Amino acid sequence: MLALHEIWPEAPLYTSVYNRETSHWAKVFKVIPSFLQNFVFSETNHEFYFWLMPFAFESFSFDEYDVVISLTSEAAKGIITKPETLHLCYCLTPTRYLWSGYPDYFKGGVFRLLSWPAVAYLKKWDKLAAQRPNSYLAISKTVQKRIKDYYGRESEVIYPPVELEKFEILNTKSETNTKYKIQNTKYFLVVSRLVKYKKVDLVIEAFNELGWNLKIVGSGREMGNLRRKARKNITFLGYLTEENLLGYYQNCQAVVFPQEEDFGLVPLEAQACGKPVIAFKKGGATETIIEGKTGIFFNQQEKEDLITALRKFESLAKSCEFKPGGFKPEDCRQQAEKFSRERFAAEFKNKVEQEWKNFRN
Repeated sequence: MLALHEIWPEAPLYTSVYNRETSHWAKVFKVIPSFLQNFVFSETNHEFYFWLMPFAFESFSFDEYDVVISLTSEAAKGIITKPETLHLCYCLTPTRYLWSGYPDYFKGGVFRLLSWPAVAYLKKWDKLAAQRPNSYLAISKTVQKRIKDYYGRESEVIYPPVELEKFEILNTKSETNTKYKIQNTKYFLVVSRLVKYKKVDLVIEAFNELGWNLKIVGSGREMGNLRRKARKNITFLGYLTEENLLGYYQNCQAVVFPQEEDFGLVPLEAQACGKPVIAFKKGGATETIIEGKTGIFFNQQEKEDLITALRKFESLAKSCEFKPGGFKPEDCRQQAEKFSRERFAAEFKNKVEQEWKNFRN
C-alpha cells in the first residue's frame, strides 16, 4: 500500500474500515472508509462484519476517476466502476476463507453448519465480483494460479517489495552495527504471528526433540498453547521493535519458515540480512529462496521432515561455510535485492500506463 502511495501520493485510500489508533501507516493517505466505520467494534473486530464487506465496497462511487487500483485479498475487487474507468486489481490472494483456506476457517461442527448460508452467498458474490476488474496483477505465481483456478481470470505477476533499507548484513567492525550484536548466536529464528495456520507448533515439536536453541518473534492467540508446549531451549520474544528484530535476524543461524504463504516477506527480510531460510516447499517461499544457495526446503509439514531439513542444514553449514555452494551472506542479500522498492515501482507504474493506453485504444 505504501509503495503504491510513493508512486501516486495524491491518490486517496478507500477502505471498508480501519483502526485509527493502530493504523499509523494510514496517516499519509486521505482515507475514505465505508459505512462500516460507524458500526460498534468495527475498528477492532471488523471480522464480525465479514458478511457486509460486499455491500461496503459496492457503496463507493468512483465516477470521478480514470483509473482505480484495488489492492485486495477479499471484497475490494467488487467495486463498481463506470465503463470509462479502468479497474486494475492487484490481488493478494482470492478470498482465503472462501477458497484455498476454507477448511482452516470452518472446521466442521455447529459453526460450519450455521455459517454455510452466508458462505454460500459470499462464494457466489465473490465469483461475480471477480469478473469486474478489467485486468489482474498477482503478487506471486502461487496467487496467479489461484486466480485462474477460482476466478477463471488471467493475471501477470509483479512481486511486492521488501524494505531493503531496513535490513543489512551484520558488520561487526561498524559502529552502527555492533549495537545489534547478540552474544549467543547459536540459535534459529521464527518470525510470525502466532496463529494456527502459521504452523509454529510444528517448529516447536522439532526443536523440542532436537534440543537446539530456538527464538520466536511475534504474538497472537496461540501464544499460551505454544508456550505450554515448548521446552526450555525455546524462547518467546513477543513483539519487537524494528531495531531489535534486525539484531535477531542478523545473529541467527537461519530462519525457519514452516507455513504456506501467498508470498511471504519474512524469507526476504532474512536474506536481506544475509541469513538463509529453512522453508516448507510450497507457496511464495519457492519463488524467493534459491535451494542450496540461500536456503533449503522440506516437503511435508511434519516434524520428521523438518528435523531432516534442519540436520541437513547443519551439515551443509559446517562443510560449506564461506565456500562455493555454501550459504554465503552475500548470496542471500543479492537474492533479496531482486525484490527492491525501485524494481516494484518501475514494474507497477509501467504496467498501469500500458493498461491505460490499451484501455483507451
